[in-house]
Amino acid sequence: MNYPHYRPESDDRPLSDEELNDLDELLAALPADATMNIEALDGYLAGLLLTPGRALADLPGEAWLPEVWGGDGDADPAPFASGKQRKKVVMLVLRHLHSIATAWQRAPQAWEPIFSFADGEDEDTEYADAEDWAAGFLMAVDLAPAAWAPWFEDAATAALLAPIAALGSPDGALAEGSAEARDEASRAIPDAMLALWARRQAQPA
Repeated sequence: MNYPHYRPESDDRPLSDEELNDLDELLAALPADATMNIEALDGYLAGLLLTPGRALADLPGEAWLPEVWGGDGDADPAPFASGKQRKKVVMLVLRHLHSIATAWQRAPQAWEPIFSFADGEDEDTEYADAEDWAAGFLMAVDLAPAAWAPWFEDAATAALLAPIAALGSPDGALAEGSAEARDEASRAIPDAMLALWARRQAQPA
């Protein structure tokens, strides 16, 4: 099944809160077990954009888009109820991807990943938890393990990726960590991603 390629010059309007909720609900309603939620999708798209040594525009859409909803299976337009529903999801995903890349290029310090937040014991405390985001990011890593291996082996980039591995891996160091530890690791991710993006931009695609 053919899907659109990522085109950096395409529509880069950020999804509104309503559109993000709509996309999250569309994905949640699909019957596939491995469908991503909006947090995992956000991390997955970030990982795709950061993959070393590869321009995402060179990767066919069918090589990465079906991962978002757990694969196409054998039926068409599985797992969607209709081709129209599938097209809507694909277009929203591509717009969100474009908007992340645009934010990193034009206003990186204004970019915010989509994390979960939970209230602490008092009303002034709020804990970030990027577990789903990190798990989605690692799904992108799994699509190109050889490309990512040098960054996980290099001390500088491995340190930037450490919070993601700790939160997103089932056996990660923070899989059973405290809310405080998970919050600290989660809040380190945005600056780490921008540092990786700067390094990624300095490398040939």
